[in-house]
Amino acid sequence: YRPESVKDVVVGILNNVELYGDKSVIDYTNKFENVKLTDLKINVDKISNSEKNIDKELKDAINIAFNNIYKFHKNQIYESKKIETTKGVVCWQEKRAIENVGLYIPGGTAPLFSSVLMLAIPAMIAQCKNIVLCSPPNKNGELHPAILYYATLFNIDTVITVGGAQSTAAMT
Repeated sequence: YRPESVKDVVVGILNNVELYGDKSVIDYTNKFENVKLTDLKINVDKISNSEKNIDKELKDAINIAFNNIYKFHKNQIYESKKIETTKGVVCWQEKRAIENVGLYIPGGTAPLFSSVLMLAIPAMIAQCKNIVLCSPPNKNGELHPAILYYATLFNIDTVITVGGAQSTAAMT
């Protein structure tokens, strides 16, 4: 293991994705995941219909987790207070949401779909305007239906079937 070689590979991926866009991302998905994709973006109808592809027990567990995690993060909202530290000098903190957010969800053979909750709930509460979700596909080029169901909970309509450094490069 040589960190320099890993860095060189990642820099190469970032440069190729910047130069060649989706074609490069599709090529890397084929190379690293051994999956041949024709399109990176999941169809909105497939996202909308994802609820039909997960069982009631899993959906109930997702909804319970959603509510619990939402309550926790909602409580973290900071209310700014203006403080006059010296006569005529007013100080305060101001926090603003990031407008564009990319969520990377581990997927493939062992999807960690609960990661969507941990990342998307704070983005939703912060009112981020544009949320993109990326996750590597399984061997059939598909994402776990629970990941797509999560996307419906957060009104995320841009779901990309890609992982690794190329997904980060694509989101940037």
